[in-house]
Amino acid sequence: MNKEKFEALLPFIVTALIQKIVNYKSVSQDKAFSLLYSSDLYKVLENEKNKVWYYSAEKLFQLLEEEITTGKMILPEY
Repeated sequence: MNKEKFEALLPFIVTALIQKIVNYKSVSQDKAFSLLYSSDLYKVLENEKNKVWYYSAEKLFQLLEEEITTGKMILPEY
């Protein structure tokens, strides 16, 4: 995917993931953004070459929860 398409797609992914965080963790949007943007998952997500953007919002949320719980971000191997 070219850079322009990825940059257009990323906000939609982030929005869906933020909504999951707000709903499941019962936090404000500001807190959800803080959780996401300070995570290792976001660092991986914002790099198109990692292909993490292929994952559903539900899967991304699960990965974030695991990172928060264990302190480590572990991507599934396919």
